[in-house]
Amino acid sequence: METVLNGLTPEACLVYLDDIIIVGKSFEEHLSNLRRVFEKLKEAKLKLNPSKCNLFRHEVNYLGHIISADGVRTDPQKVSAVKDWRRPKNVHELRSFLGLCTYYRRFVKGFSSIARPLHRLTENKQKFLWTDECEEAFNSLKAALTSSPILVYPDPEKQFILDTDASHESVGAVLSQEINGQEHVIAYWSKCLSKPERNYCVTRKELLAIVKAVENFHSYLYGRKFLLRTDHASLTWLLNFKNTEGQIARWIQKLEEYDFEIKHRKGSLHENRCSDTTDIDELNSRDLRKRMKFRIKLSSDLRQRFRKEYQGELIQK
Repeated sequence: METVLNGLTPEACLVYLDDIIIVGKSFEEHLSNLRRVFEKLKEAKLKLNPSKCNLFRHEVNYLGHIISADGVRTDPQKVSAVKDWRRPKNVHELRSFLGLCTYYRRFVKGFSSIARPLHRLTENKQKFLWTDECEEAFNSLKAALTSSPILVYPDPEKQFILDTDASHESVGAVLSQEINGQEHVIAYWSKCLSKPERNYCVTRKELLAIVKAVENFHSYLYGRKFLLRTDHASLTWLLNFKNTEGQIARWIQKLEEYDFEIKHRKGSLHENRCSDTTDIDELNSRDLRKRMKFRIKLSSDLRQRFRKEYQGELIQK
């Protein structure tokens, strides 16, 4: 179907397999886009089933989402299935539940952190033992999905804003745009850290959050200048450092493919935006000292500057 409708932009129609949704900012534009789609189908000698067509609607159900002029929200019928889901009794039932929840994860802030206890139960050689922590995560996921927000459509003419953050076990990000003086969410993203990644120092985790978030939102950010915000002050100058080695060098080289302005924002303001994280105070002092080891060759001047910036970051936390 994508081949048949080749040449039509997303501003005219969107295609997934044999499902087509035709859009327009006005009735006249919508009518014009309908005509263009019909002409393409006619050229390919394809016919439409009238009983499966919905025309001139203000909102439609498309791939488990409700699409309207206001934005995108979850399908109430799909969400009701999550709300009424009984407590899983085995790994198979739990994976089915997580599969449905994961489909809507872009609507849930801090999804990875919430679902972490449940994902642990699906790991190999893990005994299926339902704990109070699992019950809390199960109910929290259901509550988050049944009260999920409306996500706005991205506007290519407006600047994208990417907020990133990291914790001991996960990294997260929020992609948004400012509309009429207020920031509106386009999508949430989060990822659980692997065992080696959990041993990274705080700065390395924060940089990992940026790299993974930018990769996830590549289609939105590549080729456009965007605003990147972090609550880790050291990163505002570390990304401009040229004499890096190893993994850090590869990450910075990857980020150099993008055009962005990086800004520091206080943790108290940032946590309201990216709540997928665990406060650094939850780490014990021994664990904190371990994570403060940052293996990178620095000159004495840069080492002093890094120490000054890093200490300031700990105070802000």
